[in-house]
Amino acid sequence: MTSFLDGLDAANPPVPVEHRVLAALGPKMLDLAARRARGVHPYLVTPEHTRRAREAVGTGALVLPEQTVILCADREEARAIGGDWLRRYLDLPNYANNVRRLGFTDDEIVQASDRLFDALIAWGDEEAVIGRIDEHRAAGADHVCVQVLTGHESKVLPRQQWRRIADALR
Repeated sequence: MTSFLDGLDAANPPVPVEHRVLAALGPKMLDLAARRARGVHPYLVTPEHTRRAREAVGTGALVLPEQTVILCADREEARAIGGDWLRRYLDLPNYANNVRRLGFTDDEIVQASDRLFDALIAWGDEEAVIGRIDEHRAAGADHVCVQVLTGHESKVLPRQQWRRIADALR
């Protein structure tokens, strides 16, 4: 990544630091972003990670975490919609390592435990989703990017769910 950023610096025209936001999860990437970018956009993270990201990049940088949400009535429905989706990410070393740094065990990662699922995915009604967004903001987020899962991601955009969340945010 350092070489890539060096290339952006050397480009004609160069890409200014203030026009860069890095996808950063671990301490090395957060440190690099603090030195060479305007901010960070961590994906699939908890409010605790947002707090750590804010500490790592300082007050002047942007912290723009993603928050996955599922608007549903109960845990069983949420797990049916998001369980396999989450497991695919937890099979990737960067995401597994990130949640380990946040205190989750290997067993929790392999099983995508309820505790881990609940930490990474805000599910329930609009109030539950807004509550999680507020947790990220209290932890230092400048903006929270909301990704809605419906179980039909490849077929239909979740316009109805976006509208429900937008109305709740007003």
